[in-house]
Amino acid sequence: MRKQKIILFLPKIYTKMMLSAFFPFYQFLWTVYFLIMFLVGFWCIFMFFGYVIPIWLTAGLAEYFGKTRPFDPEEVRRKTLPEQGAEVIYSNPQGSGPFLHSHDNHGHH
Repeated sequence: MRKQKIILFLPKIYTKMMLSAFFPFYQFLWTVYFLIMFLVGFWCIFMFFGYVIPIWLTAGLAEYFGKTRPFDPEEVRRKTLPEQGAEVIYSNPQGSGPFLHSHDNHGHH
């Protein structure tokens, strides 16, 4: 019988050697990552139980059962400049400038 050759898988060994060379720094990075994710996870839990669920149980149920007045989009709409009291001079341009929507089609675009 012929003897089998032993083939070393060098990239795997090389990778382990490289990671072990920086082991203390990697341990520090994973510790920092773990602590940050730990805090983020608790923040999500607290926000869900302390903010989202109470909103569902108050405003959400009130809206579901029709206890709120109908939504009026005009209340949350931004007022246009003339509605705010500003004079908009570009709405009625004077002279013969290169206006965007001029009548002689001299403007850009």
